[in-house]
Amino acid sequence: MTTQVTSETVPIYLAGEFVRAGTPLEVRDPASGELVATTWQAGSEELERATVAAVEAFAATRRLAGFERRDALAHVAERISQDADELAELLSRESGKPIRDANVEVARGALTFRIAAEEALRINGEWLPLDWSAANRGRSGIVRRYPIGPVAGISPFNFPLNLAAHKVAPAIAAGCSIVLKPPSKDPLVMLRVARYLAETNLPKGAVSILPMDRPTGDRMVVDDRFKLLSFTGSPTVGWKMKAEAGKKKVVLELGGNAGAIVDETADLEWAVARLAFGAFAYSGQVCISVQRIYVVQAIFEEFQRRFVEKVRGLHLGSPLDPATDLGPMVDAKAVARTHEWVGEALAAGARALVGGEPDGLFYPPTVLVDVPKDARVCGEEVFAPVVNLFAVPDFRAAVAGINESQFGLQCGVFTNDLERTLLAHDELEVGGVIVNDVPTWRTDAMPYGGVKDSGLGREGLRWSIEDMTEPRLLAFARPL
Repeated sequence: MTTQVTSETVPIYLAGEFVRAGTPLEVRDPASGELVATTWQAGSEELERATVAAVEAFAATRRLAGFERRDALAHVAERISQDADELAELLSRESGKPIRDANVEVARGALTFRIAAEEALRINGEWLPLDWSAANRGRSGIVRRYPIGPVAGISPFNFPLNLAAHKVAPAIAAGCSIVLKPPSKDPLVMLRVARYLAETNLPKGAVSILPMDRPTGDRMVVDDRFKLLSFTGSPTVGWKMKAEAGKKKVVLELGGNAGAIVDETADLEWAVARLAFGAFAYSGQVCISVQRIYVVQAIFEEFQRRFVEKVRGLHLGSPLDPATDLGPMVDAKAVARTHEWVGEALAAGARALVGGEPDGLFYPPTVLVDVPKDARVCGEEVFAPVVNLFAVPDFRAAVAGINESQFGLQCGVFTNDLERTLLAHDELEVGGVIVNDVPTWRTDAMPYGGVKDSGLGREGLRWSIEDMTEPRLLAFARPL
């Protein structure tokens, strides 16, 4: 049974209050074009109010006891779980994400807040012996972590709940206040989460959730009252923000063109199923979507046959249909860009084993071979349901192929050879190596982030909390 959205207008969450302020913002279902709800896009005045409130609230959030932070986070996790079906439908309608994937995202959102609740009790310090020389006899120290200050969070459209939760939940756990800019295309699910936050005992102004246009959001980047910027989005935008952020700490979770390796020891049935999922989940609009697959020559033909068969069986359709594998892309601009890049590759000698023409915002799953390495569909982040297959002579050649990229987020390695597993860990220039699964796999108890153009710092609750806190030393001298 589905639950239709009943609110015609959805207020934004500003400094602990729900307000209708700024410019009206229509949120439409990308699959049908139907209006889901109207909310508000904050302007400079609303942002200033939220920023002042965050600075004032930090004086209280930094002194919250561990159990107080835990209880607030645990409450949000429980409320997300209680309303999971309704939230998943809302998320699917506003983002175009297939309902099966929306259900998974909502469950992960609850888990993100639940893990943050646990980690709020585990922000540990360290005792240090400092008597390393005769002159320092009787010296010792204690290191504690203290919240860094107000946080500016900016999250993208493709995971409107869970990637936003990765800003809000660790900030609360660390004792920081936060102003979150959710995506303007699909902000409604986080505005629903704001209701759960409002039910807690967090200090007023500790959290604001404000859809904004980019120029307004950019004000947070340069505002020194924010002590940390956490941004998830495109590399071009992210690195520009870092250059403009001034003295504040910056955490960037950016894009990639994630690769995978399949060798002759792999379980081919498992590899094919997981790689089809990893390449085409949410129409490839995932920063760790599988974009390049390097297959050892000895099994390439068999892998290609099975993979093409699997992809041809994928279903495009309504996001609310449980049978749908691929829904619409985010907008017409994304469809046009994807089709242009695929056309360039085909003109340069690539072949499409699976593909076709777009239908509105629906782009067919596309499998390419013989793709030139300098084609944009290979070297850039395609962020679309397109994957490139490459035959390589051996495992080391596959590793070299992965490393040729300017990106380095995660890599999937399908092998049952221990030596090759260890080689991959040693040599792959990525933030994470996922053995016998796709690079698209992620869980919230692990460090997640990339190298090269793929980002700076790590997410995952424990690691985000570390970024949102500063170590402070207390040194003792014991007269002897």
